[in-house]
Amino acid sequence: MKQQLTIGIDIGTSMTRVVACTLDGGNTLPKIAASSSVDTRGMRHGYITSREEVALSLRKAVQEVEKEIGAKIKNAAIAIGGVGITSEYAVGMSVATRADGIISKFDIDKAIQDAESRIDLKNKAILHAYPILFKVDGQELPTRPEGINGVKLEVRVLFVTCFQQHLDDLLAVTHDLGIRITGFTATPLATEKLLLTDLQRNFGCTLIDIGAETVSVSVFENNTLTSLFVFAIGSLDITKDIALGLRVTPEEAESIKMGTVSFQSGSKKKLDEIIEARLSDIFELVDKYFKKIGRSGLLPAGAIIIGGGSRMQLVETVAKSMLRIPVKVAHVDFPGTKGPIKDNRLLVAYSIAVANEEPQQGGSVSASKPRRVSLPRVSSGSDGESVWDAIKSFFKQLMP
Repeated sequence: MKQQLTIGIDIGTSMTRVVACTLDGGNTLPKIAASSSVDTRGMRHGYITSREEVALSLRKAVQEVEKEIGAKIKNAAIAIGGVGITSEYAVGMSVATRADGIISKFDIDKAIQDAESRIDLKNKAILHAYPILFKVDGQELPTRPEGINGVKLEVRVLFVTCFQQHLDDLLAVTHDLGIRITGFTATPLATEKLLLTDLQRNFGCTLIDIGAETVSVSVFENNTLTSLFVFAIGSLDITKDIALGLRVTPEEAESIKMGTVSFQSGSKKKLDEIIEARLSDIFELVDKYFKKIGRSGLLPAGAIIIGGGSRMQLVETVAKSMLRIPVKVAHVDFPGTKGPIKDNRLLVAYSIAVANEEPQQGGSVSASKPRRVSLPRVSSGSDGESVWDAIKSFFKQLMP
């Protein structure tokens, strides 16, 4: 019997990553069967500037994984990132349609659709919809209203959107490679099921992803997403500052920044000052956003920092000082078929692969044409929950 695999794709500004995970079923933690990381060309701030160059980068990453697993990749899930990812609230209403006045799932869906109609979707696509608050006949409910007697239903929904053209471009690139996209997730939300506990989400916490040219911030409270934003700044800005300040090449500056080579021609103090100054700029922007949404210094469960830029030594210290909340940098050893894999940069692609519902084995190679997504696809089921519980427990043990 052939091993079933699920594939995750993360096309970032600087790196394209493809991960293939095993699907063993039950409570078994998915293992990485193969992975690939290649330089990305044709991207800017997470957006495609050249389809041809992005396709070449993805093709190379896909071929490396295909060689390792000994099969063609036909189906995959993909992360959707970029500075255009944002969140927006809207309120929708509906009236109970059943004769006995009991609120039904149809009424809930209708209210959510009404909320969707109230946001400006010009040039935008909806990636996710999160019902935040329900009211029946003006009374706020602590749970979903299905099965409750009432007349008027109101729902407050948080919509996560991206630029339609960006989504179309990503799907077109994968389609040209003969890969059918079976699911997608906004990049800032891809890892929350793996890294956050229910307690953290209930108390209030934030996921901060420091990428090459973007920094994304996702805020969670009362066990749900409450806000999301992406800034057009990232770790490459620190590389540029080091190159200018120390008069070294960009390649040398990147190695110095990540600590892979030691800086010999000047003081470590000067290097730390350069890095700290730009990190302060980044976390000042984050804190200004927290002030805007009324959460500056008010997230008891603190911040979990991920992304390539999280590997810099001063990140945690500067973040604690600027944000005034507990801060942890995620460190993960991924389970692999040949032993643990220590590369946190695979986190998004791995998360996408694990969350993908459709296995690699079988299925059509063709993909449907890109279209605007009206509402998110939500999966559920006891088996899925048990897997996620096992995964969360595993990753919680690895967090510092």
